[in-house]
Amino acid sequence: MTLPQILSVGVLSGMMLLFIWGRFRYDVVAVMALLAALALGIVKPKEAFTGFSDDIVIIVGSALVLSGAVQRSGIIESAMLLLQRRVTRVRSQLLLLCASVGFASALVKNIGALAMMMPVAFQMAKRSKATPAVFLMPMAFASLLGGLITLIGTSPNIIVSRVREEMTGEPFGMFDYAPVGLGLTVIGLIFLRFGYRLLPRDRRAVPTLGEALDIQNYVTEAEIPAGSPAVDESVMAFRARHDNEVTVTAILRGGIRSTPFPDTTLRPEDLLILGGAPDSLERVIAADGLALEGQEREAPQGGEVGVLEAVIGTDSALAGRTAGRLGLHERFGVNLIAVSRRGERLAKRLGEIELRAGDVIVLQGPLELLFERLSELGCLPLAERTLRLGSARKGLLPLLILGAAMIATASGYVPVTVAFFAAAALVVLSGSLPVREAYKHVEWPILIMLGALIPVSDTLRSTGTTDLIGEQLSQLAATLPPWGAVALILAAAMAVTPFLNNAATVLVMAPIAATFATGLGYRPEAFLMATAVGAGCDFLTPIGHQCNTLVLGPGGYRFSDYARLGAPLSLLVLVVGTPLILWVWPV
Repeated sequence: MTLPQILSVGVLSGMMLLFIWGRFRYDVVAVMALLAALALGIVKPKEAFTGFSDDIVIIVGSALVLSGAVQRSGIIESAMLLLQRRVTRVRSQLLLLCASVGFASALVKNIGALAMMMPVAFQMAKRSKATPAVFLMPMAFASLLGGLITLIGTSPNIIVSRVREEMTGEPFGMFDYAPVGLGLTVIGLIFLRFGYRLLPRDRRAVPTLGEALDIQNYVTEAEIPAGSPAVDESVMAFRARHDNEVTVTAILRGGIRSTPFPDTTLRPEDLLILGGAPDSLERVIAADGLALEGQEREAPQGGEVGVLEAVIGTDSALAGRTAGRLGLHERFGVNLIAVSRRGERLAKRLGEIELRAGDVIVLQGPLELLFERLSELGCLPLAERTLRLGSARKGLLPLLILGAAMIATASGYVPVTVAFFAAAALVVLSGSLPVREAYKHVEWPILIMLGALIPVSDTLRSTGTTDLIGEQLSQLAATLPPWGAVALILAAAMAVTPFLNNAATVLVMAPIAATFATGLGYRPEAFLMATAVGAGCDFLTPIGHQCNTLVLGPGGYRFSDYARLGAPLSLLVLVVGTPLILWVWPV
């Protein structure tokens, strides 16, 4: 290997190690890799920012805006509300939820489709007396499979299309992915319909308080008002009177924290840190007239105050910060009134708890602002929605605009970049998606990562490293039949994607796969399709994809639970996907 080739592999290897370490966010890692490549001279200064002008960045950003408009319209949720009343058996509910999430993910960003269906899953679980854990992980996996169906279903598909255009002059069309994606989605749904039994039956979703809550082991804080039955009562007597349904983990008196010894006497204005199941907390608070934190605050101009349960997303402004430091009430006008974290008993004041992705929280605030604040904070609602964010008049408009864009690109009259950029502009101009929300739906870290990684990953080509790796893989696969070569690329992409972002996986793997195919004398389409499928199918860990992380807390899952269901599904994708790819895209 030449020195530039060694440096290129070194930068990408270091980037992969940083991704695996997880100390820095993926967009920061991509920027660090670009700076390193510039410093080492393998990326020229005039080429450093070409990635930000690449069509991929425009298409991905536009697709995210369109996805947000369709999600906001409420059309999919409305259809689900009609269906769920007729489906009562757990297996049928599971199939309905997974199919809905899967096929919605072909048009809507998969994490958006999953977020829309999670409240429905909780309602169905309650109605059938099942744990939501039965539904949530299969739904997350179905969303990943559904993203394989169309060009805009997931970022890897868009990147692979660009690579094919560079090689053959013709990109993948909007529905070129559909035969393989639909086949794998249907097979995956059948597997999930029966395979959910591989999940442990003792997993339980995280709890909620009052009507909005539905889980276990919340921590909340409540003040003892004058005249409460708890005044002048010992902690032991307080708990005994309530049949030990709740625990008093701390007492704050005059701003000073004290340990709740059994003989400690409770006084007016004491602030109790209480832990327990939501129903128990609700009964205790109601019986003793305790005041929840923030309960005395009213909505402006007499508006209605409500509470909502939500899960903290991976990119949430709350992750890694405390509510007090963030100034939730002062900056956002909402109050944190309860927190639940899987596997941990929290004892700090709510404002002092350092929140994490996957925590389930209960927020209180004006109903007309609560969902907007959730969006700003990067949290996703778990309780049934009480507000319709879209209007019936404009509910169909985003779907019509998206359909027009698809037809325009499928017919070949308009380039994908132009069609989707125009469609994104139209949903904003028509009022289907406010400008402020449109910018929120654009995942800027993804776009920054793409813009930074495109020139870095291109160093594999410019230094000849892609040809070298492709030739070595070709020699390794020289004795393999065509299906073995495709399976090798598919398995490699599936193995890498849990550690890299799926878009980063394709940026690195797609050129290698194309060169590998050329070295074997095969057409590149099957190998590029295998790369896209492998990068989109991350079923083994809760950290490889946002959808998997999203259901970790609400489902009460453990890290190892993902492989229990995900490993057989990954093997199924490999076994079924290889011949399916070759049937649709012969080499």
